[in-house]
Amino acid sequence: MSTATTNHADVVVIGGGPGGATTSTLIAQQGYKVQLFEREKFPRFHIGESLIPETYWVLERLNMLEKMKASAFVKKYSVQFVGSSGKLSEPFYFMEHKPHECSQTWQVLRSEFDKLMLDNAREHGVDAHEGVRVLDVLFSGQRATGVRIREEDGTEREIHAQVVVDASGQSTMIANRFKLRVADPELKKGALWTYYEGAYRDQGRDEGATLVLQTAGKKGWFWYIPLHNNIVSVGVVAAFDYLFNDRGDHETIYNEELDRCPAVKERVSIGKRVAGFYATKDYSYRSNQPAGDGWVLVGDAFGFLDPLYSSGVLLALKSGQLVADTIVEGLAKGDTSADQLGKWAPDFSKGMDRMRRLVCEYYNGFSFGRFVKRYPQHKGHLTDLLIGDLFEDKVDEVVGPMDSMKQSGAYIYGGMPE
Repeated sequence: MSTATTNHADVVVIGGGPGGATTSTLIAQQGYKVQLFEREKFPRFHIGESLIPETYWVLERLNMLEKMKASAFVKKYSVQFVGSSGKLSEPFYFMEHKPHECSQTWQVLRSEFDKLMLDNAREHGVDAHEGVRVLDVLFSGQRATGVRIREEDGTEREIHAQVVVDASGQSTMIANRFKLRVADPELKKGALWTYYEGAYRDQGRDEGATLVLQTAGKKGWFWYIPLHNNIVSVGVVAAFDYLFNDRGDHETIYNEELDRCPAVKERVSIGKRVAGFYATKDYSYRSNQPAGDGWVLVGDAFGFLDPLYSSGVLLALKSGQLVADTIVEGLAKGDTSADQLGKWAPDFSKGMDRMRRLVCEYYNGFSFGRFVKRYPQHKGHLTDLLIGDLFEDKVDEVVGPMDSMKQSGAYIYGGMPE
């Protein structure tokens, strides 16, 4: 771990999660001096354990693929949806749509994955510090000029840089400062989750599948994510007001929802709960400004969508890659203005909007099975979205058919995916 801290860098990164590690690594690869400050000591707990295939391309640029292949992480080949009646959809096998190594991804224990990412950043020259809190972002007028930090021994220092990257996650340090964070008007959800040891898992290529299982009455859904060490992550997502409104403690709420989803209850019945209950509330938001003079937002500091299609780590890695490229370009030409540092955001936001559309359709009753049966020619584009191929206009071809299904009333019978 780095101990010496100089007072100047080309780029300072706040936060050592996947977004911060990605951004810092790709900038350091180009020879720039990068200092990263993470307030916690790794490994540390974090949710967001299921990767989707499009993470492959960023991991490749980070030189992380061999580390992933050598890890104990469970290999993931597909996602499958289970309706409130217990009816399973046909699995979406990524390899069938895109026969490439990238179609196999992983279910990760974030404490291990995030540490791998941060250690990889160090190997590429990032001066990364853990247990160091960023107290404030320094400004000269409207331009960010660095950060003020508090080190482990209580010493406070100022670090000056040409660019400050806010990868502080849902703390959204700069967005909070300038009141840029805007809650999603529709996706007002909450989540409650825990972990089981020895719970049921499928065999063969289905062992690592993410399952999305709807609860009775279509009030919410469970994720079921098999991790290594015989652990399964099992969480329920529903409207915030429904999930947490005067229903008792977290264990009571969780068990009530488990009763509403027999398919999950049966799977966990052979296992043993090995953790307490975790909750997060009302977490869908986006910043209405991606960058300013000398500063830029990355990953959850820019926005978080919804856990439904496991897009969180992809969006962190993808935004980190795009931000790194705009910073490297800006430093090379001496332009660290808001326009330069934020030029990645319009196309990225368009990709987020595509995933958001699919999330909202799910909550409005979209049925994958009915859609594919009616429009088999669009199964590929639907799989593209589930893979995370969000940044190409071709996937917009599913929008018209989705609208047609909704207008014909096909959603109201489908509920969530069946």
